[in-house]
Amino acid sequence: MTTEAYDKQAATELIAGFGARPEMLVQILVSFVERFGWISEDAIRQFAEELNLSRAEVHGVVSYYHDFRTTPPGKHVIKICQAESCQAMGSHELSTYAEGSLGVDMHSSTAEVTLEPVYCLGNCACSPAVMVDGKTFGRVSTERFDEIVASLGETN
Repeated sequence: MTTEAYDKQAATELIAGFGARPEMLVQILVSFVERFGWISEDAIRQFAEELNLSRAEVHGVVSYYHDFRTTPPGKHVIKICQAESCQAMGSHELSTYAEGSLGVDMHSSTAEVTLEPVYCLGNCACSPAVMVDGKTFGRVSTERFDEIVASLGETN
């Protein structure tokens, strides 16, 4: 995952690109996270000021959606599906394995990796599914998980 450091002027331009309209908050936040990787307290304050919203309103939206993180992500983001089909095919066991293998709990990050649950990747026919840095993998066993993780080092 490549992101740039938070820049207040760049954020102002991003907000202006959506007409600085408060009803566009979710779309603004999506674009912001795609560019900067996470939403800091300074950014929440800026959104509130520039969109004429309270900080509580902005924070409420940020905390509601799981893709809006308020801490910097690791270099790679790994999401393991927890929806019913994936559960039936072993996603809980895969999640436990991933936590032990990576040395990080769900909803947590190290400098290298962020591990998150996700509730449906739309790959139910190939459960359990995993998404790594935006790429979806199906029928992920512990062995395949290890192969996927090992390949991350090759792309650096």
